[in-house]
Amino acid sequence: MPKTEVVVLGGGNSPEREVSLRSAIAVAKAARAAGFTVQEYDPADGLDFLDALSKDAVVLPILHGKGGEDGVVQEELEKRGLQYLGADSAASVLCFDKGLTRQRLQEHDVPVAGGMVVTRDEYSHQPLAKRPHILKVSRGGSSIGTLFIRDPKVVDQGQVDEIFRLDDQAILEELVGGVEITVAVLGQKALPVIEIQPPETGEFDYENKYNGQTLELCPPQHVSQVTQLAAQKLAEKVHTVTGCRHLSRVDMIVRPDDSLVVLEINTIPGMTDQSLFPKSAQAAGIDMPELVQKFVKMVQRDG
Repeated sequence: MPKTEVVVLGGGNSPEREVSLRSAIAVAKAARAAGFTVQEYDPADGLDFLDALSKDAVVLPILHGKGGEDGVVQEELEKRGLQYLGADSAASVLCFDKGLTRQRLQEHDVPVAGGMVVTRDEYSHQPLAKRPHILKVSRGGSSIGTLFIRDPKVVDQGQVDEIFRLDDQAILEELVGGVEITVAVLGQKALPVIEIQPPETGEFDYENKYNGQTLELCPPQHVSQVTQLAAQKLAEKVHTVTGCRHLSRVDMIVRPDDSLVVLEINTIPGMTDQSLFPKSAQAAGIDMPELVQKFVKMVQRDG
């Protein structure tokens, strides 16, 4: 019986290209270790290669940011009748747009931070902008285009302008205090919770996400077992109501009173050796080759 052909897509043209390439290399290596025949492609070189793929191939889009998580590649795969990992094009569009995601979550009574979608002109006139807040691009990921403003009297206008250069809309949200956690979902089931501790003088931004200075604790040290279970249930609900499939990762804050606030959902989480999803899977006893095997089985089951 011929080996299953796995096609790993990595790179792309988004600002998160380098992380995507590192994730894709890790996934391709794990797929080979699991015994699959593996091809690797970079959508930055075009999508003509999709036309030559077998309908039996399992495509793993390990892409981040625009052109990867926003439904564009997913729609191209669907047009060709190819089976692939992750959210379909409609769910990808929804989850990539933080404004649409907020709306969907609120419709299903999922707790989110107070906030709104704003343009550059609207931003400074909002009362919330006078209090500690977060400003983040409406359509983006991996902490790129996220600005933490703890003192509204000291705002770097250049950084604000950069947010609106990346996207003409941004999400203005209250800065919720508490412990940051993330919950990976595999299939329909949440994996162990990870507590995120940025450096004392920093935030969990793009730089601190990948420079090794952020502590990622699994099991968490400052979140009760009861709250961890509640977070897992909430992550599963977010995964379901946004229409995700196969995998996702939901970022949350645990407030001092143990209530939960959902920050966002990632439909194609990072898969590097520093990434949170593989660390959570490892805590559940699932190494990378087994994780990729599970990915392939889920795609074939739903194909």
